[in-house]
Amino acid sequence: MKNYTIEVGPEQPNGGRARRHIVSKDGLHRSPAPNVHTLYDVLQISAKKYATVNAFGYRTLETMIEEEKEVTKIIDGVETKQMKKWSYFQMSGYNYVTFAAAGQMALDIGAGFRHLGLKKNSKVEIFAPTGMYWILTAHGLFTQSMTIVTAYDTLGEEGLLHSMNETEVEGIFTSAELLPTVAKVAKQCPTLKIVSYNGDAKQEHLDLFEELGVKVLSIQEITKLGHENPIEALTPEPEDLCCIMYTSGSTGNPKGVMLSHKNVVAAIASTQGYLGYTITHHDSMLAYLPLAHVFEFVVENSCLFWGVTLGYASPRTLMDSSVRNCKGDIKEFRPTLMTGVPAVWESIRKGVLAKLQTATPNAQAIFAKAFATKSWFYERGLPAPLLDKLVFNKIKEQVGGRLRLVISGGAPLSVETQKFLTITICPVLAGYGMTESCSTSNIMMAYQTGYGEVGSPSPAVEIKLVDVPDANYFSTNETPQGEIWIRGACVTKGYWKREDLNSEIFAEGGWLMTGDIGQWNANGCLTVIDRKKNLVKLSNGEYIALEKLESIYKSCLYVSNICIYADSFLPRPVALVVPVENTIYRLAKENNIEEKDWELLCQNPVIKKGVHASLSKEAKVANLKPAEMLFDIHLCSGEWTANNGLLTAAQKMKRIEIVKMYRNDLDEMNKKQSV
Repeated sequence: MKNYTIEVGPEQPNGGRARRHIVSKDGLHRSPAPNVHTLYDVLQISAKKYATVNAFGYRTLETMIEEEKEVTKIIDGVETKQMKKWSYFQMSGYNYVTFAAAGQMALDIGAGFRHLGLKKNSKVEIFAPTGMYWILTAHGLFTQSMTIVTAYDTLGEEGLLHSMNETEVEGIFTSAELLPTVAKVAKQCPTLKIVSYNGDAKQEHLDLFEELGVKVLSIQEITKLGHENPIEALTPEPEDLCCIMYTSGSTGNPKGVMLSHKNVVAAIASTQGYLGYTITHHDSMLAYLPLAHVFEFVVENSCLFWGVTLGYASPRTLMDSSVRNCKGDIKEFRPTLMTGVPAVWESIRKGVLAKLQTATPNAQAIFAKAFATKSWFYERGLPAPLLDKLVFNKIKEQVGGRLRLVISGGAPLSVETQKFLTITICPVLAGYGMTESCSTSNIMMAYQTGYGEVGSPSPAVEIKLVDVPDANYFSTNETPQGEIWIRGACVTKGYWKREDLNSEIFAEGGWLMTGDIGQWNANGCLTVIDRKKNLVKLSNGEYIALEKLESIYKSCLYVSNICIYADSFLPRPVALVVPVENTIYRLAKENNIEEKDWELLCQNPVIKKGVHASLSKEAKVANLKPAEMLFDIHLCSGEWTANNGLLTAAQKMKRIEIVKMYRNDLDEMNKKQSV
């Protein structure tokens, strides 16, 4: 078996030796190319190298279409039919901007902000959805050695104001829809001088800033201003701060992670080391994840380095089901590359399987045989073009038909989902990282065929596993295990104005203590087992890893989301489950249950028993221990979203908030167990 890592450095008293990728045994990578040292270099060099290649693609809204549909509701116990209006988007095709034009637009934007009074090291908040002008504004500011401060566009007023005041921003870029939110916090941000926005703003929203003495201009006006008043680029140094990235956080105010140009360029060097041999300027990537998340930020900047075309999309218009008189973003753009968080891949898999369940038994048998056969071929590195043509190309068409590589990050991806999409669509590469390490600590190589791994250390970092004695995680175990510590040029210097927190994440020697538990596999690749703080010791003395179990149970077709809860005074965990609506209604039909009210259906004991039984099957397939089997479940009729405070903007669970909301249901389940 090929080993992707090599041990370096001395023996460690509290864990295993550090490991590096085999290509960086003589030194960690810091740059993807000899002439690239800052993000200014990334775009401006590509603007010359790939001048006529399309850098960005974007769509515009042509009109909104309303449709009325009849829905059935239960009101006071009586089934009632009502008419409800649904809104759909009618979008244009993709319009494109070349690399040469993008490079010039960035220079113009930078000059525009300088003309308005901002200077070197001025800080500008970016509080907007992902789009072409998000990345162009960032690169425009980099041309004048300014620093961006990023915040999710779903961040509430309190979190936004905190990030603005803590960094003393002088400007903010936002969208027309978010101007009222910005106006509310602007009153309490004394350093704010300039508001820039993209989109069609209402005059009443622009008027809100007049009384505050804050200049408000569209990003197109700032670009024009810079073009008419050109100024020489003030290029940044590698150690200069390019970004203060505020993490969404599950508790308290968000923290600002300081990322220098050197940090992000080293992260791009990582992606180049992993994927540079297989990606060219002929590729195209669908861009729709939040750019305020380090994963998307690094991937998009890597694409700029490679000359890849970025096609901007929105979660609201991604699929055909949410648009009218046009195709959804995926089918319209037809990407060759795509990134996503596990929730995206889970929904695609469950959508395919739900359709498959309605097929004839003969069709299902053919699919199962084709899947097993292609799996056999794939594990041996062999293609199966005939099976693709006859069986799997119909599934590939759902994601545009050209997709050849996807990367999953942000949270653990279940083995079942990774394998299913790899066989039916294209290889799904799992990765691992955090904001503090610029996202790319690990990623699988494109030719790796394993599942459940996150790959070897990137060429820009070295990793060691440190013993966690309380949970019996030791580097001397048959499979070396421990807390993941990372060191390299892509690791942050710390949190903005939070020296008190820096001592909690850095150990002597510059090691970043991630708080994640990992294990080294025989091929030198890493598997992330769980979070250190999510390890729970049960009453029988066994530890269980909550996130690991959630990634396994999430494979169940009835599960949209799941939060596992364990009480240290009890022997087994319980779970809160957000069910997939269409599969639950199908289960009801199979059991002759005519209940239409969703809330009552989630309380139905037959439905609950069916979902619980399906989860138990997933546990047996994964060879879970008895202590990891769910004692009981509660079906939650309400969605978990960032808007209701149960998920972060990066779609991670806010475990504390979820437990607080469902405290009574958890207590009820645990009471049964303690009897």
